[in-house]
Amino acid sequence: MTEAFNDAFSDYDIPAKYTTEYLTNLVIRRGYRPDLAVGAFDGDRLVGFVFNCLDGQEAYNSGTGTAISHRRRGIARQLMQRSIETLPAKRYILEVIDTNTRAEALYRDLGFVETRRLQCWTFWSAAALPPLLKRQQAAALQIIRSWYDFAPAWQNEVASIRRASEPHIVIGDENCGAVVFPSNGDVPLLAVKPSARRRGLGRALLEVAAARVGKPLRIMNVEDSVAGFLERCGAQKFVRQIEMVRII
Repeated sequence: MTEAFNDAFSDYDIPAKYTTEYLTNLVIRRGYRPDLAVGAFDGDRLVGFVFNCLDGQEAYNSGTGTAISHRRRGIARQLMQRSIETLPAKRYILEVIDTNTRAEALYRDLGFVETRRLQCWTFWSAAALPPLLKRQQAAALQIIRSWYDFAPAWQNEVASIRRASEPHIVIGDENCGAVVFPSNGDVPLLAVKPSARRRGLGRALLEVAAARVGKPLRIMNVEDSVAGFLERCGAQKFVRQIEMVRII
């Protein structure tokens, strides 16, 4: 699976160079179901795949790809059609990079509808650890989630965080909170209580998270409304994605 994934995404805007451990952690967190995955084989070689995930009545596509040597043969379409026919879900969710117009067209042709545009950012700061939040008791995941003004993307939801096989850190206090994975710097949740905004708490969360993990943070698949805040904090946008949904 790792070899097939890295081959399929080797020429994308963000080329994949995943280890088996990294890919395993990624799909487990998203709710991967091996019994619902779909693959195309050339002999013993996996040349096309859809890594499907499930949570209740919703399914999530954690990756669709075709080996470079086997493209233009309709493999991705057949794999997606098989997924749509067999998934025990009412909604099928995926994201596609907005520059991948060929994949976007395929998904639209298969009945997927755009629901929103998402942005992916990276943040690194060499600033000294701010005194704010150092000794505060961290907020619970559901409390942080309740402070959101929009629904987090699939991989950022509380259910995905709890499924993760790698450990995460929760920082914050009664007014703000964030979740960060030390293994890769991923920040799935970061929010400030509405009544406590405009006090610099969001930036403080980013600074503390970066200091705790000692590497650049990845703030993946957040809505456009967060862009202004991240820009002011010095974060850099590196890709945009389109979230799409099909009713099954």
